[in-house]
Amino acid sequence: MPKSKLRKKVQEQHAHEEQIHAVETPYQESPAWLAPVMVANFLIGLFWIVIYYVNTNLPIGGLGNWNMAIGFTFIAIGFSLATKWR
Repeated sequence: MPKSKLRKKVQEQHAHEEQIHAVETPYQESPAWLAPVMVANFLIGLFWIVIYYVNTNLPIGGLGNWNMAIGFTFIAIGFSLATKWR
């Protein structure tokens, strides 16, 4: 059976809908390594800071307050990985 002609307005709407569907990208999952590495960075940073507060000679006593910067760097890396997690 032949298809009937569509009105111009309806034709434009269908064309617009087809363009929208063509632009959509399929849902992409995160790589399997992302979540464990992200959590590991959070925990390493947290433990590094806690251990430094409990005993200032650990983890690396010669660094002094730089131990705080190292701990927060691990936490910042964890946050940057968290932005890529889906």
